[in-house]
Amino acid sequence: MQWSGRRVGDTYFKGDDATVKTVLVVEDHKHERILYERELTAEGYRVILAENGREALQKTQEERPDAVVLDINMPQMDGLEALGRILEAHHKTPVIINTAYSSYKGSFMSWAADAYVIKSSDLTELKDRLREALSRGETEGV
Repeated sequence: MQWSGRRVGDTYFKGDDATVKTVLVVEDHKHERILYERELTAEGYRVILAENGREALQKTQEERPDAVVLDINMPQMDGLEALGRILEAHHKTPVIINTAYSSYKGSFMSWAADAYVIKSSDLTELKDRLREALSRGETEGV
């Protein structure tokens, strides 16, 4: 796959359209961040990256993303704590948990997320849930 976006800092653009949705991807593994940035940019999203929950909170404040894709098992601040803090400050922002661990699905805190996706090299389910969450936000006036 040829990637034709451009990079400015930790933000990736496919185009200049003002209607492009911004997605914050929070993932501690660099190779997975690279995969997500390429795949989601190819889908037409503006992608912002964060390596951990603390950085996610900072970027959520600065950038006001339209949606957040959030790993759970991360250093400094795990995804469940970050989820709570993001929703406390930006309760209408859709958050999709994207983790390798199905065991967190039963956690009360994970229920606050808009979707729970088990990681896979095929990002079809993640893209579908992201599209659905953003569509719901548009109809609810987020």
